[in-house]
Amino acid sequence: MADYREAPLATRPKTLDPNEYFNVSKEYRRAEEERAAIRVNLKKQYQMQLNNPHRKELIEDPALTRWVHARANPYLYFKPTFKTSLLGLLFGVVPLFGLYFIFKTDRDRKEAQIKAGTLERKFSLSS
Repeated sequence: MADYREAPLATRPKTLDPNEYFNVSKEYRRAEEERAAIRVNLKKQYQMQLNNPHRKELIEDPALTRWVHARANPYLYFKPTFKTSLLGLLFGVVPLFGLYFIFKTDRDRKEAQIKAGTLERKFSLSS
């Protein structure tokens, strides 16, 4: 194991944890090896299809198909969280109330000036 010193404000990365390498059960290692073998087999099949000079059909990539489906149907896979709710409030509701407040106060100020007779109108059609 490499001499790794932990940073004072950070935890040790999971990949450098000695318990991940030395204190795992045989069933866990066997399951990891099986998953690695499946990944290697899938990569090999994909490379064989991709590099086949006589292929006539498109290569179907399931991961790409899932990604395209998720991008085409975002509302099926949207999970509301605190962050997304806060962003929706910040970019959806706050601007509406802000613009309402700006226009309302400007209109009230102009109306008060008109009633007091202190508004200097710059353009007039009747003079």
